[in-house]
Amino acid sequence: MPHASIPTPPAAAAMPSRNRRRLLLGGAGLAGLLLSGCGFKLRGPQQLDFATVHINASELSELGASLRRLIATTGSTTVVDDPAKADARLQILANNRGREILSLTGAGKVREYQLTQTLRFQLLDKSGAVLLPPTAISAAREYTFDDSQVLGKEQEETLLYNDMQQDLLQQLMRRLASVQRAH
Repeated sequence: MPHASIPTPPAAAAMPSRNRRRLLLGGAGLAGLLLSGCGFKLRGPQQLDFATVHINASELSELGASLRRLIATTGSTTVVDDPAKADARLQILANNRGREILSLTGAGKVREYQLTQTLRFQLLDKSGAVLLPPTAISAAREYTFDDSQVLGKEQEETLLYNDMQQDLLQQLMRRLASVQRAH
């Protein structure tokens, strides 16, 4: 004899789902209140203390173009071409990339590389006074290497360098945002 199931009314079946939804919404609201109460703020565009800035990196270079885009997102600072018209002058002193062997296989082939990128810069005001002394920031990434996948590993290396550069630019923007000019 087949077992007959008792149909449940639609309202009763939806009840646990509604309670779960209310609980999740209440928990998310409580988490939002707690985070706002402790001073947590999502990282967004950094406000800079100067209205105009000159950058000595070419706008055609990847570094120069990315830096100009980041500064444009601040909403408070514009990049100018003439250093004499700038409130601040950002000088990129060096942007170096490197690759070092980390480990070898038993056969003497490269197993791992470490990629590094170092960015040196300084910030001067309109009169040439130092706002940020020459500063170096660096990033490093490691990756495994396989001779049979050379093309894929070259692409991975390019992606890692791009990631490091974005990391360095974010660090640079935080440093620039911390500068307080004497008004």
